[in-house]
Amino acid sequence: MSNKYHVKKGDKVVVNTGEWKNREAKILAILPKKDRVVLDIDGLTDEDRRRLGKRTIKKTQQNPNGGMVERNVSCHVSNVTKKED
Repeated sequence: MSNKYHVKKGDKVVVNTGEWKNREAKILAILPKKDRVVLDIDGLTDEDRRRLGKRTIKKTQQNPNGGMVERNVSCHVSNVTKKED
């Protein structure tokens, strides 16, 4: 049985709680098994990007060089509010 959420992929949201409180973001993906959303936060500074860090990925056909990629922020779906335009 699938969960129904108040937001969907592509929506603009505001983060309510946590480390990224009061930041505006766009939803990149919804992870229904964990009730989380992956966010692309607007206006990250270099300091914020360093706090997020990077992760290593293996070589694949899609990424023939492998290497380091930036992480995205994820938070629980209850911690975001859909932004009214």
